[in-house]
Amino acid sequence: AGEETQFIAYVAYPLDLFEEGSVTNMFTSIVGNVFGFKALRALRLEDLRIPPAYSKTFQGPPHGIQVERDKLNKYGRPLLGCTIKPKLGLSAKNYGRAVYECLRGGLDFT
Repeated sequence: AGEETQFIAYVAYPLDLFEEGSVTNMFTSIVGNVFGFKALRALRLEDLRIPPAYSKTFQGPPHGIQVERDKLNKYGRPLLGCTIKPKLGLSAKNYGRAVYECLRGGLDFT
């Protein structure tokens, strides 16, 4: 896939491994702590395909983005929800710098 030490792996999981309607369960099952494996120097997810039958189990939020924006009083820019984990690639110092730059640029962590 480029260099002799680079590879592409195609992985498929049976749907019965995943809890219906749970985006959290799906992403945790697929990615989990795989990015923390010491044996892997670099890893990235290139593509994720979710079968339509499984997608239909996601009910979506109970209300729209406008309700969230009203609750947070944040408008006109992206909202991001995440957990910052230095063990997943960058050093703590570099994560700190990335978060600082995001906040300085106006990003809201929610």
